[in-house]
Amino acid sequence: IGKAIAEALAAEGVTLGLLARTASDLEQLQQDLSSRYGIKVFTATADVSNSADVRAAVSTLASSLGRVDILINNAGTGSFGKMVDMDPEQWEQIIRVNLMGAYYVTHELLPGMLAQESGDIINIASTAGERGFATGSAYCASKFALLGMTEALMQEVRKSNIRVTALTPSTVNTPLAVNAGLPIGDEDRMLQAEDVAQVVVAGLKL
Repeated sequence: IGKAIAEALAAEGVTLGLLARTASDLEQLQQDLSSRYGIKVFTATADVSNSADVRAAVSTLASSLGRVDILINNAGTGSFGKMVDMDPEQWEQIIRVNLMGAYYVTHELLPGMLAQESGDIINIASTAGERGFATGSAYCASKFALLGMTEALMQEVRKSNIRVTALTPSTVNTPLAVNAGLPIGDEDRMLQAEDVAQVVVAGLKL
């Protein structure tokens, strides 16, 4: 989803700052988007579940970008199983990535948006944040919490001309879904990463 969103924004001529764990993937995407769309793309690596990692990476990106107008919190992970069977560390890691990761990045970039009195923050949540399901206790908890954080922050910063929204797609045909064994179904009908990206761009244009 993150890659699809980056490409959709690049097609609109947006200067990008990309943050992910794997440097080789970032470098490949940077070269691809720069050559195809003629835009500037800056990258930094971080594990979003680690606050120190995020602080350093966001500082690097912010200094390169100069100004940040759009933040899209998309990093996510998912493991599924009965609560009694899930290792506590595995359960906590889902919360750290899906919730704390979004908090850490937002916390670092929000002061700049408040200072400039403008910005868009989009959190990629899930229908799993609207209703729970068996074997999804950790994933659902993380997405429910992300929606709560989104709503609270929206009310906190709306007077500063900062929009905070969340998208709640159902299962998207991504490696995360495939590796987790989620039902993919008919690919012609199923949500694709590009569908989510189109919604993001459309929302930013409103």
